Amino acid sequence: MERWMTAAEAVQLVKSGDRVFLHGSAATPRTLISALLARHAEMERVELVSISTLGKLDIDRPEVQKSFFVNSLFVSDSVREVVNGPYGEYVPVFLSEIPLLFERGILPLDVALVHVSPPDRHGYCTLGVSVDVARSAVRNAKLVIAQVNPRMPRTHGEGQVHISSFAALVQVDEPLPEVDYASRIGPEEERIGKLCAELIEDRSTLQMGIGAIPDAILWSLRSHKDLGVHTEMCSNGIVELLQCGAITNRYKKKYKDRVVTSFAIGTRALYDRIDDNPQFAFLDAQYVNAGHVIRQNPRVVAVNSAIEVDLTGQVCSDSIGTYQFSGVGGQMDFMRGAALSEGGKPIIALCSTRGKGESKIVPFLRQGAGVVTTRAHVHYVVTEHGVAYLYGKNLRQRAELLRDIAHPTHREALDRAITERFGPKLV
Repeated sequence: MERWMTAAEAVQLVKSGDRVFLHGSAATPRTLISALLARHAEMERVELVSISTLGKLDIDRPEVQKSFFVNSLFVSDSVREVVNGPYGEYVPVFLSEIPLLFERGILPLDVALVHVSPPDRHGYCTLGVSVDVARSAVRNAKLVIAQVNPRMPRTHGEGQVHISSFAALVQVDEPLPEVDYASRIGPEEERIGKLCAELIEDRSTLQMGIGAIPDAILWSLRSHKDLGVHTEMCSNGIVELLQCGAITNRYKKKYKDRVVTSFAIGTRALYDRIDDNPQFAFLDAQYVNAGHVIRQNPRVVAVNSAIEVDLTGQVCSDSIGTYQFSGVGGQMDFMRGAALSEGGKPIIALCSTRGKGESKIVPFLRQGAGVVTTRAHVHYVVTEHGVAYLYGKNLRQRAELLRDIAHPTHREALDRAITERFGPKLV
């Protein structure tokens, strides 16, 4: 059977009522998605599932929404308005467990649309910069359609897929989405980066989340020695630490001497460094984010962010009240894995205020907000104003420590909230 065809021909394999997986992050298959959405007039009840997708996808067009339902596993900007409207929803789930949804038939997949590197001389493509949950999707979907792109890095690890696995192949030549998190670093993020770097010892194993703060931390680690990386997401900051010799991966227990990740988002410089480089192992999120795997590495430092933190240490990082902003992702996977690692440090790092000066440290989470990391799991909270170590502290002690790292303009109000909740301090 001739598998090479146009995108319009390939998406004819998708039928009304199908559940369709969309490859995510920098591997978002925009050509295939565009061709699929162009069929909206002849389709109905097509469910789209994915983790974060990058780039403008036009799923929010009214005429398209009536034919497609977005059932998101991690909300990103391209689908956020749809997910918060009548034609979308969000599934709360740990990143480590998303592959199980496909494998156990909880979310059985009819079709997977993926974005791969060209086949090698043996016929193997790779899932490129996004192995994460895509590996499981490819293995469990009834049909897999691939767009093949010479600009997609060929990655080492678990992302190899033989060309015979694809029901249809579409040749494309398009740039991958690029995000430069370092360009978003301001004075607050820079200060947080330095404070977090002071908590990180030589020979630590790093996990960094997404955004400016993780890259600010990485930038502050250039004088460290023998760091390792076991992270769900790889950014440009990790490449810079490899170049200066701060990252050696020499003292890790799992995949020694290699950077372990499940996906990468950054600039073309990052993608070029990853391409055909055995120094990077792109692995299934079910392994990368498994707590029992993470904890085996020494001194795991997991740094993740939050939308708001209440005075007892509850962390909301996926919603603004009832408005679904992102997702659970791998935060809890790594927070717990780091806590159980010998010498490990789970860290929540966030700027003390949001855009209009509103405090991110609050007496109570907004009504409807989701608790992603419970107060029992939180050890360190870092803002540009300091470090609060909450582990082993009672509720009042936690509140006072968090008040002290809030923005100065909000500390008096937080102090009143502490007195209202816990009463006047007697000792």
